[in-house]
Amino acid sequence: MASVRKRLDGRPKPWLVRWRDEAGNERKKSFARKVDADKFRADVEHKLNTGNYVDPKAGKVTFQAYAERWRTMQPHRENTAARVKSQLHRHVYPAFGARPIAGVNASMLQAFVTGLPLAPSSVRPVFGTVKTIFAAAVRDRAIGRNPTPGIKLPELPRDEIVPLTLSQVDDLIAVMPARYRALVDFDAGTGLRQGELFGVEVDDLDLDERMLTVARQVQPTAGGGVVVCALKNKHSYRKVPLAQAMVDVARAHLVEYPPQEVEVLDTTGRKPVTRMARFLFLDGAGRPLSRTRFNAEVWAPARLAAGLPESTQHDLRHFYASALIRAGLNPKVVAARLGHADASMTLRVYAHLWPDDEDRSRQAVDDLFSTRCAPPVPQPREAISVAAA
Repeated sequence: MASVRKRLDGRPKPWLVRWRDEAGNERKKSFARKVDADKFRADVEHKLNTGNYVDPKAGKVTFQAYAERWRTMQPHRENTAARVKSQLHRHVYPAFGARPIAGVNASMLQAFVTGLPLAPSSVRPVFGTVKTIFAAAVRDRAIGRNPTPGIKLPELPRDEIVPLTLSQVDDLIAVMPARYRALVDFDAGTGLRQGELFGVEVDDLDLDERMLTVARQVQPTAGGGVVVCALKNKHSYRKVPLAQAMVDVARAHLVEYPPQEVEVLDTTGRKPVTRMARFLFLDGAGRPLSRTRFNAEVWAPARLAAGLPESTQHDLRHFYASALIRAGLNPKVVAARLGHADASMTLRVYAHLWPDDEDRSRQAVDDLFSTRCAPPVPQPREAISVAAA
């Protein structure tokens, strides 16, 4: 419980409130008026009783000091950890890293977001990191309120995805080094994310049953190597039916480039382990594919040679999605094939690719009602009168 007493030593703030925090440490604060001291005492007692107490000194730590402690405790994968560190040091700390975390308010955050010299799509992940840190500070009771709700982010451009054509995919395959031609073909026919494709092992392929199991991904490490990681989320674990064309591509590739065992660090289990793996695709030196090396050394030259300077490997995933949509598969099925959390995400990205025209709407109703027996055609009144006579 908190207490209020008056000190008799002539201080300008004679009213002293004493209390013990949740850790049992004694705290105190002085007031000039008894009414203010009583109000503070009641507020402290209420927050202690309801579990909402925030140590006044905790909010004095700088945002950077708190964020660094938070960052080093997160179970981030290596590439995620590097990205978060870069976001904080390049953009966030220069703006308000030296301020007490309790002193960062919504107006400062809005000015920060508005002034970021980044594309709208890049502003969002930076602000997402800031938002997560403030949420953690509230849980730790370093601050009493999260100032991030209500911050307006720049609108994302409404550019609709224009999938590659089959001819453009063939152009990419034609300019690829021979070792990677099957990789492009296989990715266009399965829609895997880049890390998922690089993580496909020979045992994931059931070519007789024409099925691919997506069970892991490969991500680059800071030292230039790679690590085997868990997939993006639980929905990413999936089975992808293989078209016969993709079965033929995989078989031909395995004949030309027989699988080799390579040593990898696998972090998909409870503890990281070093094991041997047989990946479907390796680089020319017999190493697992690294996104960093592949994009710079293989993909970038190929897309220029194919006349597609803006194309990324993710465009092969869009190509696959567009093929399923063109074939009439519904959003739920397309979402399952792509490893999306639900169909709403698929629709946000690809809704414009589903056919939606007036003639198809009319035809859908006509097809339904065509099975009904035709109702009798009403006769004109004159004809009815004559027949009655």
